[in-house]
Amino acid sequence: MPKIDIAAAPTKHGTGYPPPHDAPCLDRKRWRLGDAAGLTQFGVNLQRLAPGVWSSQRHWHSAEDEFVYVLEGEVVLVTDEGEQVMRAGDCAGFPAGQPNGHHLQNRSDREAVLLEVGARRPDVDTCEYPDIDMAMDAAGDFVHRDGAPYGVRSISR
Repeated sequence: MPKIDIAAAPTKHGTGYPPPHDAPCLDRKRWRLGDAAGLTQFGVNLQRLAPGVWSSQRHWHSAEDEFVYVLEGEVVLVTDEGEQVMRAGDCAGFPAGQPNGHHLQNRSDREAVLLEVGARRPDVDTCEYPDIDMAMDAAGDFVHRDGAPYGVRSISR
């Protein structure tokens, strides 16, 4: 049946980031709706951010487009250009290969609910984290900027 039972969809709560980079994202919750539907060419996640929680560390992808739509609540989009408040009905997109680090922070006093859509290119995608000493290589491993491993693999792969 095509209808997705969200409660039964695969979940990814927390983050695979190595400490101390994991702290602001530990309480994020994602339901992998694309996986529940058997999609293979793009991912769709329902994400819930409690007050004070970040969607991710600020990052950009080499080979994966990203799109986010705010369903409920309010978040602050932080990019290289600055900050923008996003509320229910607002959306943003991030083309692959454009080095514009971005993430969302819930600075409000209530939960925010987001829909995330992104390409699936795990065989070639890398990720840069401009604010911290971290990158993700094409194998899905977190490394320091000098290439030394953290010894932690991304939970998104």
